[in-house]
Amino acid sequence: MSEPIQSLTRLREQFQKLPGIGPRSAERLAFHVLREPREFAAGLAQAILDVKDKVIHCRTCYNLTETDPCSICSDSRRDQGEIWVVEQPKDLLALEATGLVHGVYHVLMGHIAPLEGIEPQHLTLDALIERVRGGNVREVVLALNPTLDGDATALHIQSLLADTNVLVTRPARGLAVGSQLEYASVGMLEAAIRGRTQL
Repeated sequence: MSEPIQSLTRLREQFQKLPGIGPRSAERLAFHVLREPREFAAGLAQAILDVKDKVIHCRTCYNLTETDPCSICSDSRRDQGEIWVVEQPKDLLALEATGLVHGVYHVLMGHIAPLEGIEPQHLTLDALIERVRGGNVREVVLALNPTLDGDATALHIQSLLADTNVLVTRPARGLAVGSQLEYASVGMLEAAIRGRTQL
């Protein structure tokens, strides 16, 4: 029986640490890297290092960016009076893909989930409230996932903004309860965005 090739084994083990990658997929990825030219491996390694070294959170909206503020917050064509609140950066990407959001965003970096130990202070809620109170914000759209935790987070934000004159809305329920924004089709998101209602 041949002895294992240590470098290939280590690569397979690293791939297996990725979410959704089991032993068989990790093995396929490792052998794929082995078959490709060295330039491919170098490019992959550099891309991974660049993500770790260059990607930061925008100090205004907490979106992922390489420049601070991010390109959306610094875009003078965006409506700064309309803030779309999302749970994660990937939700922002899903909404941007519709081409229908002309405002700016605020990324909470999660949702309130007491059973998971995630309380309001673990989110970027203080920064959101400061933005709303400190600027010319007309509308806050709570584009949170239509789950129990998403709904609880939306109600909490609504209570925090109750003493302001800001319109608080949510996208229409074209999004199925229990679904995730990142998996919604563009058509479904478009219907939800166009049909948002006041809370």
